[in-house]
Amino acid sequence: MSKTFYITTAIAYPNAKPHIGHAMELIQADCIARYKRLQLGVDNVYFLTGTDEHGMKIVETATAEGIRPQELVDRNSALFKELSALLNISNDDFIRTSETRHKGGAAALWRKLREAGDIYKGIYKGLYCVGCEAYVLEKDLIDGKCSNHRKPPVAFEEENYFFKLTKWIPEIRKLITSNAFRIVPESRKHEILNLLDDAEKERRDVSFSRPRKALSWGIPVPDDPEQTMYVWCDALSNYLTALDYEHEGALYKKCWPADVHLIGKDIVRFHAGYWPAMLLSAKVPLPKAIYTHGFITVEGQKMSKSLNNVIDPVELVKKYGADAVRYYLLREVPTTDDGDFSATRFEIVYNSELANNFGNLVHRVTVMTHNYFGGKMPHAPLNGPLQTLFKKTRSEYEHSMEDFNIKEAMEVTVGFLTALNQHIEEEKPWVLAKSDTSKLASVMTTLIEGIRSACILLYPIIPHTVESVLKQYNTTIESAATAKELNHFFAEGHRMEKGAPLFPKLG
Repeated sequence: MSKTFYITTAIAYPNAKPHIGHAMELIQADCIARYKRLQLGVDNVYFLTGTDEHGMKIVETATAEGIRPQELVDRNSALFKELSALLNISNDDFIRTSETRHKGGAAALWRKLREAGDIYKGIYKGLYCVGCEAYVLEKDLIDGKCSNHRKPPVAFEEENYFFKLTKWIPEIRKLITSNAFRIVPESRKHEILNLLDDAEKERRDVSFSRPRKALSWGIPVPDDPEQTMYVWCDALSNYLTALDYEHEGALYKKCWPADVHLIGKDIVRFHAGYWPAMLLSAKVPLPKAIYTHGFITVEGQKMSKSLNNVIDPVELVKKYGADAVRYYLLREVPTTDDGDFSATRFEIVYNSELANNFGNLVHRVTVMTHNYFGGKMPHAPLNGPLQTLFKKTRSEYEHSMEDFNIKEAMEVTVGFLTALNQHIEEEKPWVLAKSDTSKLASVMTTLIEGIRSACILLYPIIPHTVESVLKQYNTTIESAATAKELNHFFAEGHRMEKGAPLFPKLG
């Protein structure tokens, strides 16, 4: 059975409805998945997302609303599924940690760790941040508060199971340093190596369970129902349980190891420290790479309910459309770093790049094709410099995508679209139509094939729009992408249809 490119997002915590940060991660992962499908074929890519549905925050939120935890996660998990559909996310599966298939797989992984002698019982005494669902160290607090949630942690002393993280640190360090287990960007790689050094020096293993009386909403520890499995073996195992790891099913054999776990920077230490240690213990191959993105600020400020500046991605899509939202987040937010959302900047990018540089380009070329050639494809020599430019653009685009730099890939794509628009202004087809029909045919052939070529690069970013354009051109993305150069893909006389404006200007 052939190996599949397997990409996952972090599973979202559904104690509240989705925000713009969730949308960005889904869009980034979808962009990579669609890019890979064009390379490898639809059946050779598997894309997983989902929701992490256990823990104290779920209990607290449900209690405050006067409902059961299961009701809360059923309601909010549905909102995350709806967001995926709204954003045209092409995930193959959606895993929920309250599902039976997940619980069985998580328990199977726990047993593997126990059989390896890497789980033991002990007393945990320390500080716990409910917001992070994690134990925190006093040295990491800022003014006595968690740096992420700005709230003081709670002091706990209780009997837990522990996992022998420190046993596996030397091997993890070796894998990370050699890039056998790749962490992107490089700054996160150095960060996790420093954290591993600290954990090893302090002989700091990982608390792996909590007493059932303290945390009843979760998966019971196998063979010890008085303890609840903690988030690491529960939530992190979703990448395996969605593939039927418990029974070593066909999907597990085809997809694992994962090629990419795409996550936020706040959980990199868990995915690049705890998770590989667990996999090594269970004798499961490690994922190939961790791709890490930053956070989104709003007009330069951190998103906060108190500031009333939390961006609802659903409302954004309703106002501007899914492809416009996808384009902005991938174009304006640095792929591996923090970025800002600005309503003013959104509309500038929309008008200048989507409406003008791409939408108006397609509209003008289609209208001219109908005016000068009756809506049929001419066949004439292609512009050599633009052919060369596209070859260079595609090479740089692919290098950037493989390096998880979607923003950079978009920048070179925008440059190619700009060159096509400049070609119109320089050659003036409306003048050639009266003076040089042979040159006109060459210009229009180049422009049509140039748009087709650009669509291949834009498809992972704005898939619905690209499919609409290619439908006008009476082809599909799968067919158009088979010609990877700016060449004569369309036969002479191939029919082009007119279509509605792609991105009506705002304002």
